[in-house]
Amino acid sequence: TNAMRQLEKAAEKMNMDKNILGILQQPERFVTVAIPVKMDSGEVKIFTGYRSQYNNALGPYKGGIRYHPNVSVDEVKALSFWMAIKCATVNIPMGGAKGGVIVHPKDLSEGELERLSRAYIRKIWMLIGSDKDVPAPDVYTNAKIMNWMRDEFEKIIGRPDPGVITGKPVEQGGSLGRGTATAQGGLYCVRELAKRLNWYSSNIRVAVQGFGNAGANIAKMLNRDGYKVVAVSDSKGGIYRPDGLDAESIERVKLESDKLEAVYCEGSVCRAVEHERISNGELLELDVDLLVPAALEDQITRDNAANIRAKYIVELANGPTTPEADEILKGKGIVIVPDVLANAGGVTVSYFEWEQNVKGERWTEAQVLQKLEPIMVGAFNAVWDMSEKYGVTLRTGAFMLAVERIAEGMRKRGDV
Repeated sequence: TNAMRQLEKAAEKMNMDKNILGILQQPERFVTVAIPVKMDSGEVKIFTGYRSQYNNALGPYKGGIRYHPNVSVDEVKALSFWMAIKCATVNIPMGGAKGGVIVHPKDLSEGELERLSRAYIRKIWMLIGSDKDVPAPDVYTNAKIMNWMRDEFEKIIGRPDPGVITGKPVEQGGSLGRGTATAQGGLYCVRELAKRLNWYSSNIRVAVQGFGNAGANIAKMLNRDGYKVVAVSDSKGGIYRPDGLDAESIERVKLESDKLEAVYCEGSVCRAVEHERISNGELLELDVDLLVPAALEDQITRDNAANIRAKYIVELANGPTTPEADEILKGKGIVIVPDVLANAGGVTVSYFEWEQNVKGERWTEAQVLQKLEPIMVGAFNAVWDMSEKYGVTLRTGAFMLAVERIAEGMRKRGDV
């Protein structure tokens, strides 16, 4: 898989101990569960769920739970490996895990969804806990679902354990700042990149693919920092305007009408501005300085990598660039700030939520950002230094840094 190819590339560059590589090539534990759910019709339907616990040498396993019809064993394993790498890249004391259930949640009623979520926890409860494995939301799961899961877990163990799950509603122990954390972490990476390259933000044209939580927030933040965001897109397509777009106005209209419109709002009046409609594929190939893929995985592939004109890519999505595309982009001298670094603000603030729950504290949003910035800046600089020292890409540098930290943890506990 892509994940294992990335690991092997890093292992080769750092002459990794074969025993450590062997251990890191598979999860420490992988569980498949059959989840019976009573449907509204009275029929009992059996869903298949998974939990992959990849590595916990640095701390409790950590990773999301996704509900999706395409969830598979290979996908869950790869995602749990990337979580381990991501936590180690930003040096937070967590391991890597991932879970999933094969289901299209839109096909379920609210009651069925709740019964499924609780039943999944009844199947895996013995594997999780604030000191063992800490799940979180992922594709098609949210704060409400996390709350049901935490409630079910606490019922089973007979005591509160608020740190068992992160991504909870703020009223139920969720962290302030979590909603914008992924974009905020990405912004800190862009700022560090700008320092290294002596950028003037007003000269930098940016295209953002994906206008969900991460994409809309990074577009607004870059606007505020003076960058010229010239294109944004959602799953239906995109808008391009060489003179620049106002992400704040676009988001406002999108929240009201669910449509991506090129608008500029003053007060309560929004007017359309001249623009061009483009596809998601066209957005990736625009003549811009900075490209921010913030949508789905596998967007930049061997088929379109040669047409990418951006000089810099900051990956807010997970796995938007395939290994074949990586090689092509490297040949073109394009610098990629990889997902395991660029979007790690999300997992870092999840870790902050866990820490607040375990210690019984509540931090303000300002405190959260104050703690997030040095972690992201430190990780960016450590990855940059690693890539310069070994003459490798930032992605391989991040993997080398992460694997070194995980290997050290494994040696300390006597795995090798």
